[in-house]
Amino acid sequence: MHRFGFTLAAALLCASTVHAAALDQFKTFVGSTKAARGEFTQTLTKNVDGAKKTSAPSTGTFLFARPGKFIWQYQKPYEQLLQADGEQLYIYDKDLNQVTVKKLGDALGSSPAAILFGSNDLEKNFTLSEAGTRDGLEWLKAVPKAKDTSFEQIAIGLKNGQPEAMELRDNFGQTSLLSFRKFEKNPALSATSFKFAMPKGADVVNQ
Repeated sequence: MHRFGFTLAAALLCASTVHAAALDQFKTFVGSTKAARGEFTQTLTKNVDGAKKTSAPSTGTFLFARPGKFIWQYQKPYEQLLQADGEQLYIYDKDLNQVTVKKLGDALGSSPAAILFGSNDLEKNFTLSEAGTRDGLEWLKAVPKAKDTSFEQIAIGLKNGQPEAMELRDNFGQTSLLSFRKFEKNPALSATSFKFAMPKGADVVNQ
């Protein structure tokens, strides 16, 4: 075999090994992680007058237990809470003192939250494929099978068997980037960890 051919074959073999690692890591993570908690940073990039503009970062904490129980708490620059108890999703806007309540099954489906917080049967709602290596992470692409979702695709960046980043591309060409840190797998949780406490005097909107 010519040296070029050998080098190309070696590169392809290496690429296949790297790519396979992303899907393997993710399936292992989903299968072995019943609950987790940590912190996140989120930015939003969109096109404004032909130029890309990135928002100031939002930060907060998360806690989840499969399937369908989670607390996603934005702390800065504005406080907002998304909480699910396995049956209902509560979205609390502190500034408005308003709680929106949705059935979790309808709200989760092919949403980005289903990637982290849903059941193990992800391939029912998503087409999963390898997305290569970038920024020191192995990336996996998840495309919703449903046509009425607001997201075109979701990418998950993994390292050492757990997600470190997610990219969410919506139908308007906007991309949200989530970075995770202080990720703790399978912490001890109480039976009431995900019970929503209705804020005093809050307006409730049922959807």
